[in-house]
This record gives sequence, structure tokens and C-alpha cells, in this order.
Amino acid sequence: MKIDRRKFLANTTGIAALSLAPLEYLKAKNNTNMQANNFKPIILATNWGFEGTVDAFCAKAKKAGYDGIEMWWPMEQKDQQVLFDALKKHELAIGFLCGVGEEEPTKHVAAFKNMLNSLLQHTQQTPLYVNCHSGKDYFSFEVNNEIIAFTIEQSKKSGIPIYHETHRSRMLYSAPNAKLFMEKNEALTITLDISHWCNVHESLLHDQEKTVQLALSRTGHIHARVGHAEGPQVNDPRAPEWETTVQRHLDWWDAVVQMKIKNGAHQMTFLTEFGPPNYMPTMPYTQQPLSNQWEINVYMMQLLRKRYQQS
Repeated sequence: MKIDRRKFLANTTGIAALSLAPLEYLKAKNNTNMQANNFKPIILATNWGFEGTVDAFCAKAKKAGYDGIEMWWPMEQKDQQVLFDALKKHELAIGFLCGVGEEEPTKHVAAFKNMLNSLLQHTQQTPLYVNCHSGKDYFSFEVNNEIIAFTIEQSKKSGIPIYHETHRSRMLYSAPNAKLFMEKNEALTITLDISHWCNVHESLLHDQEKTVQLALSRTGHIHARVGHAEGPQVNDPRAPEWETTVQRHLDWWDAVVQMKIKNGAHQMTFLTEFGPPNYMPTMPYTQQPLSNQWEINVYMMQLLRKRYQQS
């Protein structure tokens, strides 16, 4: 029997959609008094994968209920103005991404410093933070550490939190490597995107608890994407087969929030960062995404609010 590929894909996609549990599937179970001290999560949207203008993206993020957005710092003045106009129009906060791609260490460090200086000197709206894609995994410890030392100094001068992301191909690509930098620099604060470490170490990190706990204690910002042992992003966090994996990430995020509350913090930033293809798994041949990226990120935003925000 000849199978119509288009009908088959449409039907199987429909079946998968019907199996997705609603928001209540991962209902926030607040057994740890996290909704205390007037704590509020500040939840941002990513423009990664968004096809449209900055203004259209900001409008969509605001309508969905986000508090702000996270975007790469634009080096061109005209692009900066477009962004700041949109932020003001839609009353959104901003967290900036900062990072460069130069392969030669000396050029890389110089370009990174130039980008961060541009951001700090020319931003018209004080960002909630700057999240750095820092260095390279193959740079020497000394080269990467120069970047950390520079950002610590600039953060003190500007008063703006500057974080370094636990990201593959960057200096904090793995738990053991990040440990070296955290032990060397007491002032190093990170953006926890622990989905990368799950992928790098092909596990949910049960064998690296001490290093993970150190990372949680140094976390200033969270990228709320769920990774697994074989990839940085599950196909849909609402699907029941990922319950254990999602719960593992929630436990990590809970621990960070509990530490913040214990230390008297009233808020913390989160980015919902499920990405588009090819981070998002796709069907073969058609490359049709297995899930809707925007819907998943909005789901994660609602989940985080339900879990951490005092009603």
C-alpha cells in the first residue's frame, strides 16, 4: 500500500498534539515556601527564531504577558534606536546578550571588550543584566579569565549585573571547566543554562552534584530551557515522557530561587529560551518542527509565574 507522506505527517502531528497535557500537568507544587517575601520572577522573551521587526516582537511579547525581552546588543546606532523606541512604546525591560566570534584569542578579547564598552556607554535604558557568551572552549584558562576579570571590573563600575552563560563552545561549556573559573573568581556570577551541561555530560548530572550546587549558588539569571542527556532541548516539555527531566530542571531552578529568597532578594530574571529548528527537533524530509516554539515558551513563562510569583 502506498502511503501519502503529507497525510501521514499531518495525522501523526495531530496525534502528538492531542497527547500534550495542559498547563496543569506541571502545576507548580509549592512545598518549599518559595512564594514568600513578595518574590517576583521577571520573565523575558527571546527573539531567537522570531521573523519580524523589533517592534512586532515587542508587541507580541507584551501581549503574551512577558515583563521584557533578551536580545543581542546591536552595534549600529540606528538599530539601537529602533530597539529603544520599541522598548519604550511597549513598556518592556531589557537584558542584553554580549559575545563575539573571533577565533584568535587576542582579537577575540579585544572585540569582546569593545562590544561590552559600547553597550555600557550607549545604552539608553539600563538593562536588567548583561549575559555574556564568554570566550571559547579551546582558549587557554588565562585568556578566558581575562574576560571574566574585565566584566567583574565593568560591573562594579556600572552597577549593572554582568553574567557568564553556561553555554557549549564557550568557556563555561562543562561543569568541571566552570568549576575552575568559579573557584578562581569569587565574584563570578553565571547565567544558568544547565541544559547545555546535560547535553555535554550526557546525563542529568547526578554524578556532579557538588559542582552543580556551586553553580546554583553563583546563579544570577536563568535560561529556562529543558535539556536532556542527548540534546540541549526536549521536543516539548509538556509531553509526559519528559516529566522526570523537566522535574530535574525545576528542582535546580527551585534551589536558586530559594537561595535568592533566603538572601533577601525580591525578584530574579528568567528567559524562556526554547529555540527554533534545529534546536527544535523536526520531522525528516519536511523539516516540520515537532512543536510550536512560541507556544512552548509562553507555556514556560506561565509555569514559572505560577511556581514562583506570590499571588
